Amino acid sequence: MTWHGFLLIAVFLLLLALTVRPLGGYMAWIFTGRHASIRFLEYFERALFRLAGIDPSTEQNWFDYAVALLIFNLTGMILLFAILTLQGVMPLNPQHFGAMAPDLALNTAVSFVTNTSWQAYAGETTLSYLSQMAGITVQSFLSAATGMAMAIAMVRGFARHSAETIGNAWVDLTRATLYVLLPLSIIGALFFAWQGVPQTLGGPVTAAALEGAQQTISRGPVASQEAIKLLSGDGGGFFNANSAHPYENPTALTNLFEMLLIFLIGAALTNTFGRMVRDERQGWSLLGAMIVLFVLGLGVVYSAEASGNPHFARLGIDQAAGTLQAGGNMEGKEVRFGITGSALFANVTTASSDGAVNAMHDSFTPLGGGMVMANMMMDEVIVGAPGSGLFGMLLFALVAVFIAGLMVGRTPEYLGKKIQSAEMKMAVLALLVVPATVLILTSVAAVLPAGLAGLANMGPHGFSELLYAYTSSAATNGSAFAGLNANTIFFNLTLALAMLCGRFLVIIPVLAIAGSLAAKKKVPVSVGTLPTDGMQFVFLIVSTVLILGALTFFPALALGPLAEHYSAHQLY
Repeated sequence: MTWHGFLLIAVFLLLLALTVRPLGGYMAWIFTGRHASIRFLEYFERALFRLAGIDPSTEQNWFDYAVALLIFNLTGMILLFAILTLQGVMPLNPQHFGAMAPDLALNTAVSFVTNTSWQAYAGETTLSYLSQMAGITVQSFLSAATGMAMAIAMVRGFARHSAETIGNAWVDLTRATLYVLLPLSIIGALFFAWQGVPQTLGGPVTAAALEGAQQTISRGPVASQEAIKLLSGDGGGFFNANSAHPYENPTALTNLFEMLLIFLIGAALTNTFGRMVRDERQGWSLLGAMIVLFVLGLGVVYSAEASGNPHFARLGIDQAAGTLQAGGNMEGKEVRFGITGSALFANVTTASSDGAVNAMHDSFTPLGGGMVMANMMMDEVIVGAPGSGLFGMLLFALVAVFIAGLMVGRTPEYLGKKIQSAEMKMAVLALLVVPATVLILTSVAAVLPAGLAGLANMGPHGFSELLYAYTSSAATNGSAFAGLNANTIFFNLTLALAMLCGRFLVIIPVLAIAGSLAAKKKVPVSVGTLPTDGMQFVFLIVSTVLILGALTFFPALALGPLAEHYSAHQLY
């Protein structure tokens, strides 16, 4: 751990803080419809909705809103599956790649529609340019728009009272895509192209290696996909090495920019929430809880990777250096990013459910790898992907105020809405989906030959590979402990099931809560009302997240990364 490492972290957090309020205000302006005061945008929207047969003035109740989102995503899944299985006979395929196997195509279609970006394939040797652009990149936009629409619908539940509707799903999806994701992606793509990221439809090129052999260098429309993969919380890279590849992440500046893009929308949505409920302090308290959890996780990952591998000291190596491993654990990391750039990126990508990686998480120390896994186990609440981080944290806020209300014997309230059994049942159901999916599928894979056959390691680390894979899938993250051979029928199907559960079984209870809250009358603040805009509430939310996460996942973590950590310190 060095001073310039801490400086990088401070610069990242400062730049993030500077973007929260401007972008949050802009999104509030968009989703409340105030942008229609600009005549050009009003005419443009009106023509677009008329062409699509949508009446933007007609709103939906929570059930119709949920049905619209499910139909929209199911259609996208079918279209992406068709593109992947037919790419061999479609254009923009200079390398003449054939069709993707049905089980892998299903896994990939589910992965990108659910905003997970789990990739059991190498993009540069599997997908055509058409599949990358019309398939993967398009779904990165649409899956992020789905998460943002869900979050805005839930915010309306708090902002409205005695209302039967929570908005129009088609309008929210359109505005999220056109006014937020698309312009930010254009800016990001131009930045990446400036820094040297390729953006071309030309095929691969060949070059002579130093020993005289010919080397094929893949390239393609990388910059455009890179920008939305980070903004959307999707994380699916053009290349197999993802953001460790120099064509996706060539410089230290792009590394910092990528981390900012990953957190950009998720952090700013907390301010959007505060503005839409007409109390920005409420948004700051949610963001404060997210940052506290993020910093706690980063402290564990950074210190673990900076300390290095204990085996070196046990073997008599680097004893004179006064550390477990001189320079820290550089295994699986890019020299151009170092320990800090890799540890910070790993914590950002797992705290946000983005899934992009610039280092091999399988090569992290047991504590470092265990912490990035634990980030995902907290139900996408540490900033999270666009939308999902906000509504995930709001679910924990409901649980926190309910617990606080029980402690003092009062009916719990949050933002003037009484939190009753109906909301709590739906909140608990939504929060239990990911843990139940992860633990059940991990236990099944750990005892079946088909699951064990995919492991590159046995013992605690092998168990961690399985636990990480199902956690990453159910939490819609998509990163992996790369020691797992996931491209098998067993893993393609079970991981697809985990992704479907982690995404769509959450949609219904979240929107049901939004509908229930919107229909409630607003209760005036009294002396017994729990303040939800200060440090006390931040501490309450953080404690709720940590306690629920520890109670749910601690036994599994004890069998994997914790067992590996303590055994490494006791060997030799």
